Amino acid sequence: MNLLHDPWMPVRDAEGQRHWITPDRLSEPQWLAFDADRPDFNGALAQFAIGLLQTTTMVVDGIDWRRLFNAPPDSQELRRWFEPVAEAFDLDGDGPRFMQDFALGTAGVAVNEISALLISSPGEQTVKNNADHFVKRALINALCPACAATALFTLQLNAPSGGAGHRTGLRGGGPLTTLVLAPTGSHLWHDLWMNVRDRPAFLAQGGDADQADPQRTFPWLGPIEALQSKAGEMAQSQVHPAHLYWAMPRRIRLDTGAHLAGGCDACGRESDHLISRYGTKNYGLNYKGAWSHPLSPYYETKEGWLPVHPQPDGVGYRNWLGWVLGASTDKKSTRVAQIVDRAVMALTRQTGGQLRLWAFGYDMDNMKARCWYDATLPLYGLADCERDTRAGVQAEVARWLVAAELAAMYLRGAVKDAWFSADARGDFGHIDAAFWGTTEASFYHHLQALIEAARIGTEHPEMPTREAWHATLVRTAMRLFDQSFAGAGTIERQNPRRTALAHKQLRRNLHGPKLRLALGLPVDEPKPKPARKATTRKSTIGPTKEAA
Repeated sequence: MNLLHDPWMPVRDAEGQRHWITPDRLSEPQWLAFDADRPDFNGALAQFAIGLLQTTTMVVDGIDWRRLFNAPPDSQELRRWFEPVAEAFDLDGDGPRFMQDFALGTAGVAVNEISALLISSPGEQTVKNNADHFVKRALINALCPACAATALFTLQLNAPSGGAGHRTGLRGGGPLTTLVLAPTGSHLWHDLWMNVRDRPAFLAQGGDADQADPQRTFPWLGPIEALQSKAGEMAQSQVHPAHLYWAMPRRIRLDTGAHLAGGCDACGRESDHLISRYGTKNYGLNYKGAWSHPLSPYYETKEGWLPVHPQPDGVGYRNWLGWVLGASTDKKSTRVAQIVDRAVMALTRQTGGQLRLWAFGYDMDNMKARCWYDATLPLYGLADCERDTRAGVQAEVARWLVAAELAAMYLRGAVKDAWFSADARGDFGHIDAAFWGTTEASFYHHLQALIEAARIGTEHPEMPTREAWHATLVRTAMRLFDQSFAGAGTIERQNPRRTALAHKQLRRNLHGPKLRLALGLPVDEPKPKPARKATTRKSTIGPTKEAA
C-alpha cells in the first residue's frame, strides 16, 4: 500500500456521505471535511495533508498562493507535485516504510498489540492492575491498513512519554495544534490551503533549506543511526524545514505479514490485510533544543519558548487572545502559531469572509490521556483589520480577560469559604469551568462588535462595553454562587453564617476597585474617615498628698 496512490483518506461530502480518496483528490470541491471515526484521526489527517502540500508545493509567492486558493489545482497537477516523494509513503514492503523504523530487526524489540498505537487506549500497567474502568481494553484488536497508517501518524505527532528511551514528539507529548479555517461554506481544499505558505517563506522559517539528503526530510528512508547516535540529540538546524511535519520520535514497524481477514475495529470496513500487532524499540529521534513548529502556539519560560499543550481546564474564550494575537502578562507570555500569525497579518481581504481557528489536542498526564479537546474559535473580521487597529483589539481584549480571571478567582475563593475554608485543597476546576462557560456568549458578542468597529474604522463604545462586561462578570459570579454552588443542596448541609460572610465578601470583591481598575473603569475615592473629636475627661484620681 502506498499512501499517495491508494485511497485511504476518509472525507465527507455535502450529503454527509463518507468516501475514501487518494491525496491527489483533496482539491475536489465536493469534499467538506475529513470524516474519520475518531477526532484525533481527523486532526492527524489534516496535518498529513498540510505537511504533504507544504513539502511538495512549488508556489513562489503570495500571488501564486491566492491563485490556487481561488482555483484549486486538479488531481493531475497534484499528482505531479507528489510523485517525486512517492517512495517515502509506502506503508509496507521490504524497503523504507512510512513513519516506521528502516531496520528495526529483532534484538531488543517488543511486540505490542495494535491497540497500543492509540493514545487513548489503556496502558500495560492499567490493564495489569485491572484499572481500565472507563477506557476499556480489547476494543481494538485489528486495524485495516488505512486506519493503521492514521493511527501510526497520530502517535508520532502526539507521542507522549513512554518510558526510558521512548521519546516524546517534536512538540512534546500531546501538543496543541491550531489551524486556520477558511470562511464558512468553503470546502476542504480551502481549509487545508489556508495553512500552507509559499515555498520561499516556508523555507526561511527554520532548518537547513539546502539540505539535499531526503532522509533529512523523511527520517524513515534510512537507518536512524545515520541521523543520530543512541545518546545523541536532533536539532532543527540539522534537518530540512519540511522535517517538522514528518518527525519520527518512535521506532515502530507494523507487522503487515499476517494477512488477517475481517472487519476493521476502527472504521468497520472489511479487509484481507488487517494488522493486529507491531514491533517497537526505544531510543528513537531525540528532538531537543529550540524547535519551532508552524502549527502550534508557544509560551515563554526561563529555558526559552515551549509549545503549548492542552490543559484540564479545556479550550474556551480565555485562550482566544493568546492563540490568535498573542498575549503577555506578568505571569506568562504566549506567541501565536506561525501559520495563524501569517493568516491574521498577511491575508487581509484575500479570502472573502471571516476566518476561524481550529484548536485541538490531547491533555496528557505523562503517558495517560486525560481528555481530547477539539474546538473552533471565531476570528470574525480580524484578518481585515489594519495592524494598528489589531493592536487596539489586543489591548482591549486583554483587559476583559484579566478582569474575567479576577472574577473567577473571587468566585472560587468565595465558594471555598462557604464550603470549607480559604486554605482548602482539592480540584475546584468545575467552578471555573461553569464561570467561563456561562460568560462565553457575552464575551463573543462584545468581541464581534469590537472587531467590526476596528474593521470598518468606526469608534467603539469602549467604556460602555467595559461596564457591560463588568456587569456580566458580577451577575454571573453571584448567580453561580447563590444557585449552583454555595446555595445549592439541602439546608442541613450548609453553614448559613459562613455562607453569608462568603457572599458578602464576594460582592465586595466584585464591586471593589481591583476589578474595576483591571477594566480601566473609574473607581470612587474612599470617603475620608471623620476626624476624632478631642475630649476632656476629669481625673478620677483624687488630689495628691502634696497638692492637698
